Amino acid sequence: QVRLAESGGDSVQAGGSLKLSCVVSGITFNNRCMAWFRQAPGKEREWVAHIHTELGSTNYADSVKGRFSISTDNAKKTLYLQMYALKPEDTAVYYCARNQNNLPCSNTDFAYWGQGTQVTVSS
Repeated sequence: QVRLAESGGDSVQAGGSLKLSCVVSGITFNNRCMAWFRQAPGKEREWVAHIHTELGSTNYADSVKGRFSISTDNAKKTLYLQMYALKPEDTAVYYCARNQNNLPCSNTDFAYWGQGTQVTVSS
């Protein structure tokens, strides 16, 4: 019943753009912290960005700041990640996540995860 369904991943050339989506169902979306993470083969999972769905406040990892933009459509319970100026090092599986109940919005303590969508950036 709980679903976080990512889509939009693709193979692109360096400098290209992609927009990822995550449709959420079965859990509360409003007044929560939603985030994007990514994981490359052989690497630890890395926090990318998060957004408070009520306040609209956002935070980004230094590696993507100025290139990525996180947003929501609360009526559709959908999370987005607009990515510009993609680099080969952005290649990873991208996951959306929602934080644990009754915790402040941060880059840790996410309780619900999607299955991921593959982003591949070639040089």
